[in-house]
Amino acid sequence: MQRFTRTDPEPGVAVLTMSRPEKLNAMDQVWFRELLEVMGTIGVDDGVRAVVLTGSGRAFSAGGDIDMFAGLDGDVTRVRPHLKLVYDAFHAVERCAVPVVAAVNGIAFGGGAELALACDVVLAAESARFAFKEPTVGLMPGYGIVRGPDVLGRHWTRYLALTGRDVDAGRAERAGLVQEVHPDDDLLPAAVGLAAEMAAHPPLAVQVGKAFVNRNAEGGFNESVEAIALLFDTPEHRAAVSAFRAARGR
Repeated sequence: MQRFTRTDPEPGVAVLTMSRPEKLNAMDQVWFRELLEVMGTIGVDDGVRAVVLTGSGRAFSAGGDIDMFAGLDGDVTRVRPHLKLVYDAFHAVERCAVPVVAAVNGIAFGGGAELALACDVVLAAESARFAFKEPTVGLMPGYGIVRGPDVLGRHWTRYLALTGRDVDAGRAERAGLVQEVHPDDDLLPAAVGLAAEMAAHPPLAVQVGKAFVNRNAEGGFNESVEAIALLFDTPEHRAAVSAFRAARGR
């Protein structure tokens, strides 16, 4: 099954919808590969000048698929390439030539919150909630812990990354992660409208502006790969994953 579907509701605007609602749009390796592919396609599509990224069902994304974590089995030689795939996918959003607007329609936990960090602008439904849940399974939010200080500042990043607590859309807006909060039914039209506004401007000015904001934003990712690879091999992480899967009858 495809992890993403695309529609083009307005001239110059593409809407990418994560389409795995039965798993709360959880991210597995197929998801990361598809995101890389679709962002690469959009980046060279002259007909697309802005993108909206949203989720189907009641979640934006619940983050990494726990079953995928179990499959990695703490093997550092398998974890490193997986983490590189994760970062490459998030970077594909961040580095996409055209602006990417996140329309966070529900929970954005773990990788879901990190995906929002990778987007250029974030709009959230009133029901949306954000969290870095990685510490609850013995990990750290690798992309979030590097990019978070740029977007949220150090204190908010520490608050989220060290506790695993979730925050509502209003608190996320005050923290700087979200730029606009809308009633749930108004979220997608608002995001498409904002993307259409961006798409109406001369494209080169928008593309250069995005690239300039993102300049010098590469440091820290190699170190976080190594740190997380080691955390995958801890008994605490393995026990947390086993407990989570047992609670679901897996």
